[in-house]
Amino acid sequence: MLAPRLLSGFLGLSLLAGCASQHGTQAPTLTPEQTQARILRLLPSQVSDRPGWARDIQVTFSAQGLEPSQSNLCAVLAVTEQESTFQVDPAVPGLGRIAREEIDRRAAKVHVPALLVSAALQVRGADGQSYSQRLAKARTEKELSAIFDDFTGMVPLGQTLFGGFNPVHTGGPMQVSIAFAEKHAQDYPYALQGSIRHEVFSRRGGLYFGTAHLLGYPVDYPQPLYRFADFNAGWYASRNAAFQAAVSRLSGIKLALDGDLIRYDSLLPGSTERAVRTLGKQLGLRNPQIRAQLEKGDRQDFAQTELYRQVFTLADRAAGRPVPRQQLPGIELKSPKITRQLTTAWFAKRVDERYQRCLQRSL
Repeated sequence: MLAPRLLSGFLGLSLLAGCASQHGTQAPTLTPEQTQARILRLLPSQVSDRPGWARDIQVTFSAQGLEPSQSNLCAVLAVTEQESTFQVDPAVPGLGRIAREEIDRRAAKVHVPALLVSAALQVRGADGQSYSQRLAKARTEKELSAIFDDFTGMVPLGQTLFGGFNPVHTGGPMQVSIAFAEKHAQDYPYALQGSIRHEVFSRRGGLYFGTAHLLGYPVDYPQPLYRFADFNAGWYASRNAAFQAAVSRLSGIKLALDGDLIRYDSLLPGSTERAVRTLGKQLGLRNPQIRAQLEKGDRQDFAQTELYRQVFTLADRAAGRPVPRQQLPGIELKSPKITRQLTTAWFAKRVDERYQRCLQRSL
């Protein structure tokens, strides 16, 4: 049993460059038919409509200029399997109840009276059912999102009062953020059938935007495990968590290793920025310089900033050895759909297990 594991590990390392940087490899160009054949070999045997999945993934890779290496393909397949077990619009147990609780929570947060929400939900739609009844029957996020779009369009003052209450923020077979899809829709290769939100709930749209979120940015991680963590926590979260760990070591200030280097909801400094400021004299940087460089935390070139280089130089010296440049973010997953205590690290490791099994299927 040991040899296959060793062979799989060696194969994973040899293919790593394809998962870490999609545009630098010089592999022979595959035809669409050859790419689809490769995907068919890598798909789990129980997947329905295997040719359809293979076609949509191949078009996604072609449209985004991604190398269809076994590593890249297995990364996409592993995330898809983890998020939906290859269901285009997976059912969510108790979704109607979850949605109503989330609507009530958001209404209370912005001081919309509960009686007004209840009254609005009793309005009947074109099918004769009240929106409350339709919510109770919703099984999938696609159904729920469509109900809510209809609701905000039909109910008096619906858009004004409830336009921001749609509880569905992710969707499709890779559970990609709808906000991310809307931001990265300029090169979408298909004719729209409705809105980008609607496309996310389709197989082709969910795969296209999910793949862009997973592989559409350059990293130099030594393992795809950290890219899987970034898929859950945000681009460069694993790199930034390691930076936070280095700052914490140097400053003595305990930080949440969540990958968020600044507060995005305020111009006031967050905990990481305040901790870095205590190192300002050692780093030779003033507060405005620190802020300006931390603002690059969601980009590749943060690693080329003086702040990043100086922090790791000091951290390496203090540790007497190079400290890690990547670390799984310490984030507890929060969602109305999650009923267990789960973390980004748990998610990344589960995806990585599926990724390794996918590589085995290529042997």
